[in-house]
Amino acid sequence: MVYPPKHRTIVEELMNGKFILSNEETFTILKENDKFYQEFFKLSFDLELYLKADYAFLLSKDTQENFSRDVSIFIAVLSYELDKDGRNFMEALEFNEFTFEEIDRYFDNSSFIDLIESNKSLREPDARRTLINGMHRRNIVNKNFDDRFSFTQAHRVFVDFAKELALKRMAHDGVHAN
Repeated sequence: MVYPPKHRTIVEELMNGKFILSNEETFTILKENDKFYQEFFKLSFDLELYLKADYAFLLSKDTQENFSRDVSIFIAVLSYELDKDGRNFMEALEFNEFTFEEIDRYFDNSSFIDLIESNKSLREPDARRTLINGMHRRNIVNKNFDDRFSFTQAHRVFVDFAKELALKRMAHDGVHAN
């Protein structure tokens, strides 16, 4: 069988939890071979390939990994703290650069300190740096310098997840969104 170019790279990156971003050559190959890769990942691994305008990733229906949960909590707490600080958190996540010092300040002074303390990936500055390095390896953030990073478009997966969760909660509680 003849596979598309860079097939092995595409499969390895996606299977390792990496987001493939629209500015990468492999993203173009994925888009051009969308139907093939949808079937390939479904039949080979029972995984769903999500190919968005700006990024691609795999999703499993039955996963036990905690990384996505920790990233979701990280982004949720950061978004809340940015909003509380009077910043538009969506714009901040899209366009701003963050320092580790700034992140530590937000997390150390957060009103969600109980949640942060109960999560080993968030409770200490070194653990947060490890989480951010993991996000870098998966293309969720770009490390601009040793102590600075910015989010890639892949952060939207976690924001959309949080939004969906909030809407479900509101529907469950009988709250109507305007």
